[in-house]
Amino acid sequence: MRRICVFCGSSPGAREVYAESARAFGRALAERGHELIYGGGSRGLMGILADAALASGARVIGVLPRGLFEREVPLRGLTELHEVASMHERKARMADLADAFVALPGGYGTYDELFEIITWAQIGLHNKPIALLDVDDYFSPLVSMVERAVAEGFVPGPFAALVRRTSDPHGLLDYLEHLPLTPPPVPSSALERPER
Repeated sequence: MRRICVFCGSSPGAREVYAESARAFGRALAERGHELIYGGGSRGLMGILADAALASGARVIGVLPRGLFEREVPLRGLTELHEVASMHERKARMADLADAFVALPGGYGTYDELFEIITWAQIGLHNKPIALLDVDDYFSPLVSMVERAVAEGFVPGPFAALVRRTSDPHGLLDYLEHLPLTPPPVPSSALERPER
């Protein structure tokens, strides 16, 4: 069993394919005995994913900053809800809890979480796998942007391979399941930025 942290939208997106994929991935996580770590909310793809995982018997752990509770309502029935003080603490806590990271479609928040966890891997703060569940080629422009950054000398070539991309939920889980579990990352206190 692995704890898989999923970053995804707090909106359902404009097309039903995104919700369908979130449900399918939540069910697949549960069927294969994994735990879900996610942002703790009840809305959008986050809520759809977590509902599907819970309904299929998975343990689901949410991490939600206290200041967002008025806008982002925690999902009822979570196995655990970690209340944290800031967005920085949220990302550090999710990183501590997770054995692997997966991004589904989302907006700025999803990109922020994804790129921060990629950056932490690049500078050696963790060596946990990172993958994109690429629903209907949603991430194609992002992958093209990274390829451009490599071509222009801003991202070293080997680091472009830090992220696995697939449209198949079970293929993604096959990939994650066949990797060895990694040693724990540095403590979250070392990852947090001071509040200003």
